Amino acid sequence: MKRILLLGGVTEALAIARTLGPQHIYSLAGVGRVPTDLQCQIRVGGYGGAEGLAQFIRDEGIELLVDATHPYAAQISQNAATAARLSGVPCWALRRPAWQAQAGDDWREVSDWAELIEALKPFRRPLFTLGREPLQHLDEIPPEQFWTLRALDVYPGNERCEVIGARGPFLIDDERELFERRNIDVLISKNSGSTATEPKLEVARERGVPVIVLKRPELPGVDREFGAVADMLDALSG
Repeated sequence: MKRILLLGGVTEALAIARTLGPQHIYSLAGVGRVPTDLQCQIRVGGYGGAEGLAQFIRDEGIELLVDATHPYAAQISQNAATAARLSGVPCWALRRPAWQAQAGDDWREVSDWAELIEALKPFRRPLFTLGREPLQHLDEIPPEQFWTLRALDVYPGNERCEVIGARGPFLIDDERELFERRNIDVLISKNSGSTATEPKLEVARERGVPVIVLKRPELPGVDREFGAVADMLDALSG
């Protein structure tokens, strides 16, 4: 197998990393837990943009770059594609298929924060599942709204926002209890495509709660793209 640099960011990346031996490198940005039971090397931290990543690829003799970052980490994916081109190695990407609206869903897609806030105006008890971005806007919460914000870790809120620190996978009964207890009237979500966080969409559907969906960013073209871990592992072992 070619010497691989695996850029992690989604849960599925760990499944790939578990198949890699000591000559390969699993790269993490530093957000979240760092696994301690892998055979491959682990690198935590950034590279200094596309040029820095390209230099690392050359210095380490990397022969294949695998982008398994989050679908919304557009800059990292762009850096990966550029670095692969600069260093002359192929770039493969694992990209989860997006969720698709089903019968009974009320999805309202927005492109950025300004559109999101406009779409949020009719509601009073939103549940944010966007990660940490809403933390930058706590001072902008209208007096008629109370936000519930769920992120990987607990952060300070304020008198109109409570932050819940929780990591998936989430059980549907727990999501039902959350919506009921906090009287959630709108859900805000990225379209991550993750099965671990999909139950919130099922509960929104059951309760007739609208979902404001942050549109996925455009990602760069790569040499090979995979929608499932199994397909990528077959290609890596081939």
